[in-house]
Amino acid sequence: MNTWQRRSVWYTGVLVLSMVVFTLLYQYGMGAYERTALTFLEAFQFVVETFTTTGYGAQAGWESSAMLVLVVVMDIAGTVMIFLALPVVAFPAFEEALSTTVPTAVENGLDDHVIVATYTSRVETLIAELDSRDVSWVIVEPDRDTATDLYEEGYDVIHTDPDSVDGLDAANFADARALVADVSDQVDASIVLTAKELDESVRVVSVVEEPDRARYHELAGADAVLSPRPLLGESLARKVTASVSTDLGGMVELGEDFDIVELPVHRGADLAGRTLAESGLRERAGVNVIGAWFDGEFESPPAPDSVIEPGTVLLLTGEEEQLERLADRTRSEVRRHASGETIVVGHGEVGRTITEVLEAVDLPYTVVDRNDEPGVDVVGDATDPDVLDRAGLASARSVILAIPDDTAAEFATLVVRDESDAVEIIARAEEAESVQKMYRAGADYVLSLGTVTGRMVASAVLEDEDVISLDTQVEVLRTRAPGLVGYSLGDADVRQRTGVTVVAVERNGTVLTDLGPDFRPQTDDELVVAGPDEATNRFTEVFG
Repeated sequence: MNTWQRRSVWYTGVLVLSMVVFTLLYQYGMGAYERTALTFLEAFQFVVETFTTTGYGAQAGWESSAMLVLVVVMDIAGTVMIFLALPVVAFPAFEEALSTTVPTAVENGLDDHVIVATYTSRVETLIAELDSRDVSWVIVEPDRDTATDLYEEGYDVIHTDPDSVDGLDAANFADARALVADVSDQVDASIVLTAKELDESVRVVSVVEEPDRARYHELAGADAVLSPRPLLGESLARKVTASVSTDLGGMVELGEDFDIVELPVHRGADLAGRTLAESGLRERAGVNVIGAWFDGEFESPPAPDSVIEPGTVLLLTGEEEQLERLADRTRSEVRRHASGETIVVGHGEVGRTITEVLEAVDLPYTVVDRNDEPGVDVVGDATDPDVLDRAGLASARSVILAIPDDTAAEFATLVVRDESDAVEIIARAEEAESVQKMYRAGADYVLSLGTVTGRMVASAVLEDEDVISLDTQVEVLRTRAPGLVGYSLGDADVRQRTGVTVVAVERNGTVLTDLGPDFRPQTDDELVVAGPDEATNRFTEVFG
C-alpha cells in the first residue's frame, strides 16, 4: 500500500467516524433540546447535508443554544473535511490518473532480445552497441521512479523485479538472446540463479564488482562473469608504466608485423608543440596516424596543421619496432630516465589494481584516500590542496585519480591542475559522459568504467562482434561489413560517413594492412576498424 492509499484509508475512516458521531449527537440534541424526535436516518440525512454544504432543508430554525453550537461545530467540521479531501484524496488521484504508466511486461512478442537488469550509467555503451546492430533490448527496473523516468525518456523498460521468476517471465526471458545482470554482486548472483531456474539455454552474463566473487557467480550458473574494474585499473596504470619504459601498454596486435597503439603525448616531450606535418611521423618514424584525441575530441584523420599539445593522444599503426621508437618521442626528457613518484587517489578495487601494477614494475607511489585503512599512505580529501601537498604533489610526475564519483573526480582534476601545471593527470570516470568534462578540467588521459563495461558485455553478448580494445579510448573492432562488398573504400567514403578508419582486413588467414582508397573488401573479409565507440557503432549501422 503506497502513501496515497494509506492517506485515503485514514481520511475515509475519520470521515465516517465523524459523521456517525455527529449523527448520534444531533439525534440526541433534537430530542433533548428541541423536543423533536428524529430517527437515525433523518439525523444522518441532516449531517450529510451539512458536510456536503447542500443545505439544511426543513430542519432549519433551532431554538436552543446547544443545538446552535452543535450545528456550528458540524459546519466547521464539514468544511474542514472538504478541504482535507483535496490534498489527501483528490489531488493525488488526479496526479496518478495523469501520470505515466510504465509497462510491467514486454509487449508485441519481443524475442531474440537482450534483457538488462537493471539500469545503471554503465549500460549506455551496451545499449548503443545493441542499437547499432539492430538487436532489441529491454531494461528490467524494480524502482518505480527510475522506471518512470526511463520510460518518459524513451527507453524500452518494464517495471518489475529482475530476480523473481515472474519478473523474468514478464521480460519474455525464454525467448531472449541473453540476460545481463549488473546491479551488485549479491543481487546479480540471485538474478543468475533465477534465470537458470527458468531456462538453462539462455546466455546469462554477470558483471562483478569484486573479482574474488566471480567464482560464486560461476557456481550460480553464469555463462560469462565479467570484472571490468581490474581491467580499468590495469589500463590506467599502464599509462604510467609505459611512459617510463619501452612497454607500449595497450598495444593491439593485428598481425605479425602490424600493431595499433594509443600514445599519450607527455608534457615536455619532443613532439609537444609541433604540428602533425612538422612532426614527420610517417616520413621519419614510418608509422601512420589514423586518428588523434585533441582535448577529448577525436579527429580521424587529423589535419596536417593540428598542433600536438601535451595531453594529445595519438592513434597510430605500424610495426612494433617503429612504434617503440616513436614512443620515446612522446615522453619528456625526465620520463625517459627516471620513474618519478605517482600519487594514486582512491583505494577501491580500481585503485588497488593500479598499485599492484605499479608495485610489480617497482615504481614508487603514494596512496591517498578518505578512509584510514591498510595500504593508504595519506588520509584525506584529494580536493584539499593541503592533502595533496602532504602526498608530495610538488615532486610527483603523475596523479592517477581512481575516484568512483565523477563530480569529485572532476573537482579533484581542477585542484591538481591548479596546484601543478607539469604533473600528468590520468583519471577514471564512472560515466562516458564525464570524460569530456575531465579533459576540460585538465586531465591528460581519461577512461570511463562505463565504456569498458559496455564493450566487455557487448563482446560477450554479440556473437558477430569481436572488440579487441576493451580498455582504450578508441574502440578497435573486428567485424564483417557486407555493405562494403563491391565498393572501394574511397567510393564508400568510410571515414567521412562514419568517422572510423579501416585499419586492416583479414582475408583467408592473412592480415592485409596496405589499404588504399581503391581497396575493395570481399564477402568473407573480416575488417578491423578503429574509432570512438559512437563511430564504430555508426559503421556497423551503415555497412554491417
